[in-house]
Amino acid sequence: PPENHKEYGETMKYLNVLLLLLMVVTVSTAQKKPAAKKDNSPKKENVMVEIKTVDDSVSYAIGQNLAMNLKDPNMKINFDVLLAGMKDGLAGTSKCSPEEMQKAMMGFNDRMNAIRSEQMKAEQARKREEMAPLIEKNKLEGGSFLAKNKTAEGVMVTASGLQYKIITKGTGLVSPKDTSTVKVHYTGKFLDGKVFDSSVQRNQPAEFPLNQVIKGWTEGLQLMHVGDKFEFYIPYDLAYGEDGREGAIPPASLLIFEVELLEIK
Repeated sequence: PPENHKEYGETMKYLNVLLLLLMVVTVSTAQKKPAAKKDNSPKKENVMVEIKTVDDSVSYAIGQNLAMNLKDPNMKINFDVLLAGMKDGLAGTSKCSPEEMQKAMMGFNDRMNAIRSEQMKAEQARKREEMAPLIEKNKLEGGSFLAKNKTAEGVMVTASGLQYKIITKGTGLVSPKDTSTVKVHYTGKFLDGKVFDSSVQRNQPAEFPLNQVIKGWTEGLQLMHVGDKFEFYIPYDLAYGEDGREGAIPPASLLIFEVELLEIK
């Protein structure tokens, strides 16, 4: 609800570890000995490479894999230092202590995380701007529906704006708390009546903690007793908000859920 090729895999795992080690050497060495500005791109040489043996193929595959991983524009790679790090690593020597490499890698990770965080924020802002017309449309449609629906027979409204209607009264006397785990059957629909999720259709009840679902569910199910069946009309701000859920719930969507409370655990 609101919420193998084993050998090849091992090879890729090894390559990723190798890449990590190379990045440690690259970053730490570059920090320790700043070089003068120069063209850091690989030197173009007229070298004819022939792949004749299995070892040749493995060597080439490693090179290809490294190149793909190093294409990240946020990584500023000094290829001379990278090659030196490879040679030192194969020779069993190092220009940096383990402590220096660890410190460098921690700084590198922090920098990359900060860059990617900013990129994610920018992408979210771009998507929000792109979706603004749809968000406004869905807000207006949802608000209009709720304004009319609150006067419909049997519909009740809570202080938060959640609307609900009792379809069937059960015989249970206990209601769940927000810390309870519940077992339910449910069907979720959009305003146009399209079903987007249903445990009933799957013929498999759902179980979940009430404090790990959308606000409308957390509040609404605490109004129920075992055996009750309610229909909830959940405003977007008590559901998935303006963002929605990519690929499943459009932004600022009002959701309608029919829920039967089967058990409180």
